[in-house]
Amino acid sequence: MAQQISFTKYENEVLPDFRKKLNLAESTEDVVNFFAHTIMELCKNIFEGKIDFGREDITLILDREPHYKINKRLFSLDAFTSVWNDSDLPRVIGRFAKSAMNRFKRLEKYSEKSDTKIRK
Repeated sequence: MAQQISFTKYENEVLPDFRKKLNLAESTEDVVNFFAHTIMELCKNIFEGKIDFGREDITLILDREPHYKINKRLFSLDAFTSVWNDSDLPRVIGRFAKSAMNRFKRLEKYSEKSDTKIRK
């Protein structure tokens, strides 16, 4: 059995800033943007510039688990596929997505309550 690579170190480097941004998020759009920015930063650190990541490469998905989607372009790259299959990267991104979704749902719920109060 192959040894699995762990990227928890990289996760812990960007996690405090991500949490801070989520707490300051004022809209669901902010949450989506903070998630995309953080995952891009995480992947740039992990892949050390070997892969050029764009905002659309890993996106937050609202209606199903896992709450993120990986662009097919990345799976066509051997450098990405080998890391994806032999590491905890899917779980790391999953934890970020779960936190983002929790904040997203909370803001969405808060927004609905605010809209209701405004209409009254």
